[in-house]
Amino acid sequence: MGVFSVKVLFKAEKTAEKELIVDTGSVYTWVSRKFLEDIGVKPKRKRHFKTITGRVVERDVGEVTIVIDGEEGTIPVVFAEDKDQEVLGATALEILGLEIDPTAKRLRKIKALLAL
Repeated sequence: MGVFSVKVLFKAEKTAEKELIVDTGSVYTWVSRKFLEDIGVKPKRKRHFKTITGRVVERDVGEVTIVIDGEEGTIPVVFAEDKDQEVLGATALEILGLEIDPTAKRLRKIKALLAL
């Protein structure tokens, strides 16, 4: 599919923009602790995550409002430490109603499915 990134607007006590790599292999969105703290995001809980190498790490998790291409929503966000990669994960895409267009290497809006 290839790697690409998108601009994400973060809204908390302060508003700031950051470019993130889109990674549907990551359930959560990971953003540097310093960036999140600088805009006023507070940790709500701790979670354990298994790395690709099988190592288990503990990280703080909070919530933040983001905007991408006019779509806004509140997502869970992991406070990434120095060696963690910053990524936009699958949960954020689902919450915002976005999917990957692998040919154009961009995000596009999708229609929600109604289960009757």
